[in-house]
Amino acid sequence: MLFDLRGRGRRRTVRVIYIGLALLMGIGLVGFGIGGGFGGGGILNAASENGGAGSASFSSQIKKYTKVTQQQPTNIAAWEKLAEAQLHEAGGEAYVTSAGLTSKGRELFHQTAQSWASYLALNPPKPSVKLAQLMVPIYSEGGLNEPAEAVRVLQIVVAGKPNSAALWASLSQYAYKAKNIRVGDLAAGKAISLAPAAQRVRIQKELAEVKANPTGAKTYTTTTNGKTYVGKLGSNGQLEATEVKSTPAATGTTGTSTTKK
Repeated sequence: MLFDLRGRGRRRTVRVIYIGLALLMGIGLVGFGIGGGFGGGGILNAASENGGAGSASFSSQIKKYTKVTQQQPTNIAAWEKLAEAQLHEAGGEAYVTSAGLTSKGRELFHQTAQSWASYLALNPPKPSVKLAQLMVPIYSEGGLNEPAEAVRVLQIVVAGKPNSAALWASLSQYAYKAKNIRVGDLAAGKAISLAPAAQRVRIQKELAEVKANPTGAKTYTTTTNGKTYVGKLGSNGQLEATEVKSTPAATGTTGTSTTKK
């Protein structure tokens, strides 16, 4: 494993940053082991192989490799080590709590993403699949919420592990969230073909649901006085809807009905 989990409190911290972020992503597919929780399996287990961060500070390593990258900006190995150290540090309770990212955590996540981007910009001949897996939570909804970057990361991962149905399904989900339908469809097809036969129909249905509603927000349809509106609940709990079509109203009658998609 990339990280040492033997220290006191480290396993709990790992659960907070990685599995906690998986829960915040809000993508079903629990049965397939992609959107799971604390019981093993889940997208973060597939994407990060239970890698995590310890309670010990890695600030000295961050300082060391920050200095190296400043002095040697084309040093691929140094950028990789810097991103790795930042990922270790990101597990500290100053950065991630049960309530989510702290302000310091968000800043560190941005720094880690910048280190990763600098690493990729140097075109490493074989980008680290292990490090790419660990970057998935950084770009998740519970992290920086950048699905397009998550797609880029997962494309590296599936290239290194092409036989993982869970990873292909993860790529499909993030692609749909990034509105990259082509990649989402291709990845979905690959995930379904690699999944156990007994699960294929359900996985196909669940990925189709993500495609149809990538944000996961509930959509409501309401009919009032013969007019149909579709919208979502605003922060104040009120329906924010727009008219999508008109239907003939019955003479002398009015009414309101609401359905949830």
